[in-house]
Amino acid sequence: MRTFKKSTKLDHVCYDIRGPVMDEANRLSAQGCEILKLNIGNPAPFALNAPEYIEACMKTSLEASEGYSDSKGILSAREAIAAYCAQKQIQGVTPDDIYTGNGVSELISIAMQGLLDNGDEILVPAPDYPLWTASVVLSGGVPVHYICDEASDWYPDIEDMRRKITPKTKGIVIINPNNPTGALYPDEILRKIADLAREHDLILFADEIYDRLVMDGKTHTSIAALAPDVFTITMNGLSKSHRVAGFRIGWMCLSGPKDHVKDYIEGLNLLSSMRLCSNVPAQQIVAPALASYPEKDPVLLPGGRIYEQRELITRMLNDIPGVSVVKPQAAFYAFPKLDIGRFHIHNDEQFVLDFLREKHVLLVHGGGFNWPAPDHFRVVYLPEAAVLTSALHKLGEFLDGYHQ
Repeated sequence: MRTFKKSTKLDHVCYDIRGPVMDEANRLSAQGCEILKLNIGNPAPFALNAPEYIEACMKTSLEASEGYSDSKGILSAREAIAAYCAQKQIQGVTPDDIYTGNGVSELISIAMQGLLDNGDEILVPAPDYPLWTASVVLSGGVPVHYICDEASDWYPDIEDMRRKITPKTKGIVIINPNNPTGALYPDEILRKIADLAREHDLILFADEIYDRLVMDGKTHTSIAALAPDVFTITMNGLSKSHRVAGFRIGWMCLSGPKDHVKDYIEGLNLLSSMRLCSNVPAQQIVAPALASYPEKDPVLLPGGRIYEQRELITRMLNDIPGVSVVKPQAAFYAFPKLDIGRFHIHNDEQFVLDFLREKHVLLVHGGGFNWPAPDHFRVVYLPEAAVLTSALHKLGEFLDGYHQ
């Protein structure tokens, strides 16, 4: 009988947030083990629910959402997104410059498929959100990872970025606030990245899905606002800030000069049309969601749940011998470092598998975020304090005497 194998295009694609370690967690769950899943930024399982008005809005709009929308999205949603861009000081974005998507994930794939020919290069951060690397590979491109420096609060290493630009480079991906590190980039760093894009005539791809999840009185700056003369595609959505990950609603906005990218934009239009449109009921909540988002979300302020859980996990991780972590400034992830000399770790995936099997807590190894050394892991701090405390005690117990 003929054997069918997966496409060779998938040979260098990984998404370990839901990869082999997750498969092992599912196997253990099927055997009756209760697994604490600290591997994915999914607020709903941890009772961080959407505002009631969001759910009410979707329910009342269902009758008006039975048909396809414009391939870019309903006008009210795109008008609200354009107004949000103006609020973020991103100049000149009109509803026609906006594409809604089934989450940012779909739009990342469209943006890469529309741009890349075989062998084209895109600069992607290390660590990164792995969908960026995967989408570049699936589009025939080559992801070139520039280092974010843990010793400098996980900010991008501009000189490393500069060294890795070649004639094949077409763009730079910036994930700010960053997943998995929780770093928030200062304007000075963003300006230097924009300078590189100008100097080498590159496109900027800005993943800003966590821009409303910033703590400590800090504010987020869109790189597109600092570089109105550079063509930029900015990605955003409601999954995290409004806690509606399952509704699948994101968007991308085109800003800056467009004459030199007209053909690329035609490609984006074609790909957008081919999938007909994004989820229409979810599009209906965009305008009310952006209009009603509080200037300061209480969960991000001192005493608020996300803020206090961030404080707890930072303190407890740094108290575990052989573990250190840079305090996250945004989102709800931490990216701790392991002393590989102390633990003799040479395989970070094996480390998270060993921890999962012994303590029934699911993490993601640093290699799943294209980090080159086996010395990091990502942990989600969405669970309430008591659950996090228990999980971190288990980690400390596990690491006491652990080595590979």
